[in-house]
Amino acid sequence: MTRLLHRFSKDTLTETFLFVVLFISYAYVFPRWADPNQNSRLDMVVAFVDDGTFQIDPYVKNTVDYARVGEHYYSDKAPGAAFLGIPVYWGVKFILDLPVLSRLTESLANNQAFQSTLNPEGTGILEQKVRFAIAQVVITLVVSVLSTAVLGVLLFKSIKPFSEDISLRLGVSLAYGLLTPVLAYAGAFYGHQLSAMLLFWAFYLAFTRKELTKIVLLWIGFLLGYSIITEYPSALIAGGIVLYVLFILGKRRRLFDVLWLAPLGAGMLILWMIYNNAIFGGPLNLGYSNSELWTSQHQTGFMSLSTPTWEAIWGITFGKFRGLFFYAPITLLFLPGFFLWWRSGKFRPEGILAVFCVLSMFLFNSASVMWWGGFAVGPRYLLPMLPFMAVSWIFPVLYWKRSRLLVSGIIIISLWSCITVWGMTLAGRAFPPDTLLNPLVEYALPNWMSGNVARNVGTVIGFPGVLSLLPLFVIYLGLGFGFWWALRKIKQSQESLSLLKDIQ
Repeated sequence: MTRLLHRFSKDTLTETFLFVVLFISYAYVFPRWADPNQNSRLDMVVAFVDDGTFQIDPYVKNTVDYARVGEHYYSDKAPGAAFLGIPVYWGVKFILDLPVLSRLTESLANNQAFQSTLNPEGTGILEQKVRFAIAQVVITLVVSVLSTAVLGVLLFKSIKPFSEDISLRLGVSLAYGLLTPVLAYAGAFYGHQLSAMLLFWAFYLAFTRKELTKIVLLWIGFLLGYSIITEYPSALIAGGIVLYVLFILGKRRRLFDVLWLAPLGAGMLILWMIYNNAIFGGPLNLGYSNSELWTSQHQTGFMSLSTPTWEAIWGITFGKFRGLFFYAPITLLFLPGFFLWWRSGKFRPEGILAVFCVLSMFLFNSASVMWWGGFAVGPRYLLPMLPFMAVSWIFPVLYWKRSRLLVSGIIIISLWSCITVWGMTLAGRAFPPDTLLNPLVEYALPNWMSGNVARNVGTVIGFPGVLSLLPLFVIYLGLGFGFWWALRKIKQSQESLSLLKDIQ
């Protein structure tokens, strides 16, 4: 073990630690079983693999997010996340067909801790429901959990040009991953976090690569194209990144190389158009235009977009209903962050791009007639902009680390973010309903007081209620100690090598 650590740098070890912490944090809590948004995508995956069609007719009763074309029903969501889920479910299906599923169903039926999480008026543990749930968990691990853990590492690496301090970069990355609504959606089969990872990966390549080769440009184009067919509003950030790449290539007198973004990027959009044309009757026809239940919202303005309203602006910022700054005040560091970024004179084009990403998504969300996003933890439509916002947090942390007062302020807002984000994410069996104007007090607090927390690994093991989170904190302690021990070994190894060189 010690010999293996000699080959690790502190950066590599920290990146590994960060990835493992984030992955375990997101994977520990299971996706909500009765979430219409997730079910819409999962229905499409199951229908394609099991039935050979995109029609979700046999499963449509478990969701309200569907489109109707003629006599058939389809998912009305952007298809990118479901496309990625199809090969994952195809692989899992072979395991689900084995007799082990029956034994697992029986085990869960005899698990009192797990039984206590079920709806008393529901159908109980059925093998088909367990099959559906396992498929959802595995697909979510690949599409959302893995994507967000990778995104955390990309954020850590992207901050390095601004600061070599590993502890500060690790703190910013953990704050992004665990103290914002990212925590809720990293463990859910939505498209937000997959899209955010694709966008930020494209930015990371453009920012950190010394040479934007044709292969790199092709890959950036693919990442941007797939992000758009995963979450349509991502087109705003993708457009900003294209302009940024154009700026870089222009400085290097390679302006026409920007065309290398097109083959794979356009290929993803053509695939999306073929899908739309086959199901909804036109290459640019969306599932939302065929929605049966939200027709008034989708027909308002341009696909539910009008002009920003003060209600939405307040609601997604400081409001108790869905306010980002109310539930995750750590994100307010972007205000001094962008100011200090500009004043530093370092990487200003990247700072301008980050500001554009934040503002464009903010304006989009505030112009939506359904700006609150239904059952949600915070303003979920803003998730793709958060990593670009998080890059700026390194500046106040870096400049203020010598001030006890300012450090204390950061600690206080971090604690509040931790309490609210974890409290909202883990409360109950579903995300907070949109009928409650103060979900922290009206939903999260009552659920925690009654011991009603989201299903998780601890529940399956047999720990009831809040105690089901105990194994997670034991894992955190073990990982923290292991990371500290490994850092010490690397430091001792480096000191030994330095001493040996001095002797020679």
